[in-house]
Parts: sequence; structure tokens; C-alpha cells
Amino acid sequence: MGETDTSYWLLSETSGIGETRDPELQRHLPLFEGIRWLKAGWRDFWNRPGSSIAYGLGVFLLSILFVWTLVAFGRDYILFPSFAGFVIVAPFLAIGLYEKSRAIGEGREAGFGSMLRVRPSAGAQVFFTGLLLCMLLLLWHRAAVLLWALFFGVTAFPGLDGVVGALFGTYYGWTMLVVGTTIGGLFAAFAFAISVFSVPMMLDRRVDALTAMAASMKLVWNNFEPMIAWGAMVLVLFAVCVATGLIGMIVIFPLLGHATWHAYRAVARSEA
Repeated sequence: MGETDTSYWLLSETSGIGETRDPELQRHLPLFEGIRWLKAGWRDFWNRPGSSIAYGLGVFLLSILFVWTLVAFGRDYILFPSFAGFVIVAPFLAIGLYEKSRAIGEGREAGFGSMLRVRPSAGAQVFFTGLLLCMLLLLWHRAAVLLWALFFGVTAFPGLDGVVGALFGTYYGWTMLVVGTTIGGLFAAFAFAISVFSVPMMLDRRVDALTAMAASMKLVWNNFEPMIAWGAMVLVLFAVCVATGLIGMIVIFPLLGHATWHAYRAVARSEA
């Protein structure tokens, strides 16, 4: 079996969205298996922690630069949708952390330089996935702007100081929060399903982007309850990052990146 065929087993062995014939796809994982993934990610974090901290610091600085750019150029009205949409592109940004965890599992050393010079087994397909995730983020931004116009009309954004009162002090604001949270949750759930395993998979195997994203959705479906719990853990930790002015991202982002690699290895192990 060739390398491409080996990576395709995830789809070829499935007989439906909810049914699989391959025991590697239906793991019946415990509900809170994500706690074990976090513990494994924490161990990887402290294996030469300087590289993980430097990676998290880089993501933190990029995030601060992005926020400053939005405010400086009067685009602060998409700041909150951008925070919500960060989870869409985060799996692509964490590819260097996956590489470090993979190297640790194989008994190799992965310094900060090798984390930046990642060579995925899928080649340029991983960048195509990143492009699709960015397009999904832009679509969410547009949907958020349309939602604001739907409930508040074509009016100027009141700024960060006034938006809190507009959202929490009016009937239209509360209604928009409910509708926006529902729509944003659908965007986030779809992005989570197609990316949580597809990016680690393309680092690990020769597989095209669409196949990897479809396989990721099937793996999430086949382990639905533990993946819902894992997604909730990710959201709570990301909320901690936002609550600390994104400073928490220096540690939490690498932790989640390493833990996601262990989630991938647990749910989609390589063929014997």
C-alpha cells in the first residue's frame, strides 16, 4: 500500500457518517478523555519549554498586533467577531506545536527553529487548508456585520465603550446576542470539525486537504460526546486568554497545541 493509499484509509473504511468498520475510527473514548490530552500536552510543554513559550509568545504578539491594527484603522467593529473566529484558524497556527509533540513521541529533538520550518507530509495541501479556514473566518466577519445591520440598522459602530451598553442595555442587543451566538456557534462547530484533526493529519500523512477535512469530520462524529467535552475545554481556556488581555495565550496556546496532537493520535492512530 502506497503512502497516499495509507492516508486514505480513514475514508475508505467508513460505511456512513455514524458507522465504521475500522476499530481505529470508533474508539468509544471516555467523556472527559480531553483531560488526559491536556496532561500529555503539559508534559510536552515542559520538554524543552523555551521553544513552546517562544511559540506562544509569537502568537500573542501577532494577536496584539492584529488588535492594534483593527483599532488604529477604525475596524474595531469586527474585534469581537475576530476573537470568536480565532478558534477557526488556531489549528493551522499551531502546526509547529504539533511538530514538537510528534518529535517527542518519536524520540527526536524539536527546537524552536524546526517548529518554524515544518515540512508537512501533505506538502502544500496544508496551506490550502489554511486558506479555506481564512475564507471561513472572512465569511463569519461578513455575517457578523450583517447581523449588526439587521438589528441596529445602517448606523455607525458606537465604539468599544458604547457597544457594551448597546448589546446588554437594549432588547435588540440581547436578541442579537442570542442570534449571533447561535450562528457563531454553528460556524465554530463546523470549523472545529473540519480542522481539529485535518491539520495534524496532513503533518503526519500524505493526504489532500479535502480528504483530511472530511476524515476529521467523521472522526469527530464517531467520538461525538468526548469531542463536545474537548471543545468546551478549549473554549474555557480561550476565555481565560481573553480575560487576561491575551497574556494567557503565551502558555495556553502551546498547551492546547500539544494536547491537540495527542487528541489526534488517540482518535486516529496510524495503521499497524
